[in-house]
Amino acid sequence: MSGSTNDYKGMKDLSKIFVKHLEIDETAAGQRLDNFLMKTLKGVPKSHIYRIVRSGEVRINGGRAQPSDHLKAGDIVRIPPLRLPTRTETRHPTVPRGTSALPVLFEDEWLLAVNKPAGLAVHGGSGVSFGAVEQLRAQRPELRFLELVHRLDRETSGVLLLAKKRSALTGLHAAWREGTVDKRYDVLVRGRWLDAKRKVQVPLTRFLTAEGERRVRADSDGQTATTVFYRRQVWPELEPPLSLLEAELHTGRTHQIRVHLTHLGYPLAGDDKYGVFSWNRALVKKGLRRMFLHAHKLGFSHPASGEWLEIEASLPENLQAFLDQLSKAGEG
Repeated sequence: MSGSTNDYKGMKDLSKIFVKHLEIDETAAGQRLDNFLMKTLKGVPKSHIYRIVRSGEVRINGGRAQPSDHLKAGDIVRIPPLRLPTRTETRHPTVPRGTSALPVLFEDEWLLAVNKPAGLAVHGGSGVSFGAVEQLRAQRPELRFLELVHRLDRETSGVLLLAKKRSALTGLHAAWREGTVDKRYDVLVRGRWLDAKRKVQVPLTRFLTAEGERRVRADSDGQTATTVFYRRQVWPELEPPLSLLEAELHTGRTHQIRVHLTHLGYPLAGDDKYGVFSWNRALVKKGLRRMFLHAHKLGFSHPASGEWLEIEASLPENLQAFLDQLSKAGEG
């Protein structure tokens, strides 16, 4: 076998080469094909997974598939020959030196919630060799099962939830699809926000830039996206005025909060994709060296007991210090 589709960097201790035809059961039903493949083909770069799907090597029920296709129970997914890392390396990678343990916000026999810092990807891939889930697996080798329930952008800090049992994972994925999870974020924006509460329903669509980078924009033909913003504090005397908001996500589209805010004319502080770049540079000089987006609360029904559970992560010290600085400047 030869060809670029099976040659990629970063793979060690390569094991056997094989072809698989996997039947989708109820636990995997409803997942996007790309997400299913990333969980099934642990250690295979994300870019490689997208390449084999788009080339037609991955098929659903014998037909070509798209990464965004949702799987149904009984579907047969063909996975082409791939070189995969050994199970030992996949489940228990070596933690890079100097890596600090992630603060645990909640843990029981079903779930693990940690406070993810900004700058740490939630999983490896797309140029990132080591993410939060790999770090946790390495630091907690006694856990036979540990999977991400949801994702946060690399530069977003806050509550990150993982499942320690497959039944917990499938139950929480169902809750995410049904919209019964309460997701709240702290955001700092440019401009004077007037409404105490504002519901934003602006469809979003993903696209590739000329450089091949993924971006999102407001588009009437895009996917439904709903965010509710609550005004928490405003500094009208500053130039430009700034506003601290709480964002409640009703849907979970890529970069949803960031694109909704830019579309409304209130760009997110420190946003290097959709923000005001000259303003971001000025903010760095004033002490804000990251994007001001923090997942501060996650509320959901426990997948085993059904009890409502709320997990919170306080604002990181660097963001709180910047807010304190704004308040002092406003008083002056």
